[in-house]
Amino acid sequence: MVNIVSLLCAAMLALPASAATILVMGDSLSAGYGLAPGQGWVSLLQQDLKPRHRIINASISGETSDGGLTRLPEALRRNKPDIVILELGANDGLRGLPLSRLQDNLQQMVNLSRQAAARVVLVGMALPSNYGPRYTAEFRAVYDTIAKRNQLPYVPLLVAGFATDISKFQADGLHPVASAQATMMHTVKAKLPLK
Repeated sequence: MVNIVSLLCAAMLALPASAATILVMGDSLSAGYGLAPGQGWVSLLQQDLKPRHRIINASISGETSDGGLTRLPEALRRNKPDIVILELGANDGLRGLPLSRLQDNLQQMVNLSRQAAARVVLVGMALPSNYGPRYTAEFRAVYDTIAKRNQLPYVPLLVAGFATDISKFQADGLHPVASAQATMMHTVKAKLPLK
């Protein structure tokens, strides 16, 4: 009869010491809005990183930074992530919410993640130009400020590389199509602090 303890020890030794649990706190851009299951960039990242690393996608379509901040403590407690990817704020901007609140919420999420011994990767977004040059510039500056202040690995723009290509977006002009998801995945993966 095989010794169960020996099997467990062998299984533990087979896992890489640097394996990471990655928690994604995002909105519809990370939840895969309008896509078939498995097509979103987070799903593609999981496929790319498995079996060495594990991803928990806690993204919700329509989520704001208020909602993310409310949900984060339980997500940290339950999943004990090594890395937290913060992709929130687009809905704050689209709703014209105060940018000071967005900045405060993001900072609190960075603090909570670090208190839970997780490294943070910040993912930024841009607003459509019809929101006006001042508001759109101030919106982008929130992410730049948080990233610089906290010295975070930073993706300034999730849709980098195709932001002005309307063929890469669904009919709403906001959510990328399936063919753009791999680009998003590689953009984020390049900033992950993985060994």
